[in-house]
Amino acid sequence: MNGGALDRTIVETNPPEFDPREPLFRLRDVGYDYSGRQTALDGVNLDIWPGERVVLLGANGSGKSTLLKLLDGIVGPSRGTMRALGHDVTAVAAGQDSFTFHRQVGLVFQDPDIQLFSATVLDDVAFGPLQLGLPADEVRERCDEALAAMDIAHLADRAPFELSGGEKKRAAIASVLSLRPDVVLLDEPTASLDPRTKWVLVDLIQKLAAAGRTLIIATHELDIVPLIADRAVVLSEQGGIVADGDPATILANTDLLVSANLIHEHLHRHGPISHSHRHDTADEGHYHGSDGVERS
Repeated sequence: MNGGALDRTIVETNPPEFDPREPLFRLRDVGYDYSGRQTALDGVNLDIWPGERVVLLGANGSGKSTLLKLLDGIVGPSRGTMRALGHDVTAVAAGQDSFTFHRQVGLVFQDPDIQLFSATVLDDVAFGPLQLGLPADEVRERCDEALAAMDIAHLADRAPFELSGGEKKRAAIASVLSLRPDVVLLDEPTASLDPRTKWVLVDLIQKLAAAGRTLIIATHELDIVPLIADRAVVLSEQGGIVADGDPATILANTDLLVSANLIHEHLHRHGPISHSHRHDTADEGHYHGSDGVERS
C-alpha cells in the first residue's frame, strides 16, 4: 500500500444514528436540472428501505445516473426535498457531514477508470480506509475482505491499466466495499462486458445482497433484473417515475416497457405473414435487409 496516502488522512467520526423505522432515502417532488436548463429528473417521489435490492430501469438519458448521484450526495436536488440516512442531501452536497455520509453510501461509477487511479489495485482498495486514519492492520483486513468479496485477491499487485474491463469493474467495487458502506450504488455494472464476465458480476452482486447491504442498481439490461432485484423502479425519458413494484410484474408489462423505451415493438414480415415482436433496446445484433428479411 502507498504510505504517502497517510499524509492525507481525515479523522474518523462516528456516523449519526438513523431510525430503522424510517426509509434510508426519502425523496419528495425531487427534480434536477443541469446548468439550470436541461431537466434530468422531474417530480421524483421515492422511498428506499434498509436491505432492499432496488433496480432503476430506464433508457439512456432517463436520469438513472443523475438519480444515483443524488442518492450518493454528490449533487443536491434543484427542487423538492431529499433526506438520506438522516441527512439533508442538499447539505451533504454542500459539504456538511459529507465525509461521514460517504462512509455509509458508496457509488460505483459506470466507468471504472474514474475510481482506479493508483499504482496498484491494492492501493486503490486501501485508499478509502487510509483516509479514515485507520491503523495499518485494520486497513489490511478491510482490503483483504473487499478483494476476497470480489474474487480478485490475485490482482492486488496489478496496475489497473493492465486489467480487463470486468476486472476493472470488480476492482472499482472493491474500492467502495473497503469502506464497509451500508448502501452500495451501482451504475450499469454489467455494461460493455462479455457474457461470461457479465454473469460473474451478477453472481457477485447477489453475494453483496446476501451479506445484508442495501443495493441500488441502475441498468437497462432486463435479463439480469430478476436475479439482482426484489423491486424495480422505471424512469421515463422525461425523468419521472412511471412504475415502482415487483420486478416480475413490471417485466411482464410490455406496454410499459415500450413506453419507457426499454424494449421496442418491431414489425416483421416473413413471406406473406406480418406480426410484431418486442426487443430489448440493448439488442444491436438484429436488423432487416432491404428485402425485409430478418437477419442477425
